[in-house]
Amino acid sequence: MSMELKALSKQLSWILRHEAERLHLVIDPEGYVRLDAVLGVIRRDHPQVSEADIRAAVEQVSQRKQRFSIAGEWIRANYGHSLATRVAQEVASAPDELFHGTTVAALEAILREGLRPMQRQYVHLTPDADLARSVGSRHGKPCLVRVDARQAQAAGVVFYCANRSFWLAEQVPAAFLRA
Repeated sequence: MSMELKALSKQLSWILRHEAERLHLVIDPEGYVRLDAVLGVIRRDHPQVSEADIRAAVEQVSQRKQRFSIAGEWIRANYGHSLATRVAQEVASAPDELFHGTTVAALEAILREGLRPMQRQYVHLTPDADLARSVGSRHGKPCLVRVDARQAQAAGVVFYCANRSFWLAEQVPAAFLRA
């Protein structure tokens, strides 16, 4: 490794809290970024850094502060963000179809009750099926829920553009969902 863990932790903070958008990293509405994408950014200046080094920095540096969370292949800073996309959401006309990544265990309830934000402010959606599947994999065996966003909007569901990869809604009724 070409960096000490403390220095690596500081670089992770800088990237995830302040520079992810400028570095063209895709940030989901919970602040998660693909771990391999962050590694790619770090390797520009420190080619010897590995994913194991990042995981070690997260686990070992300032453990009590819990600066970061890693969920599978995703990483985020837990606080201290200055990213505009985490605050302002823009009402917009969504693509005709969006996807929600979830788990097989949650699918039946979602198809029966609709998509609800649960402990979040919004339901998180994306036009990218692979990205949705990857997000769903953080919590178990992943599956996709297809959202007929065109019909949902026509019925009054409001969609917000969080960033170029993620869309938000306060809820999506079951009538507009399919597996």
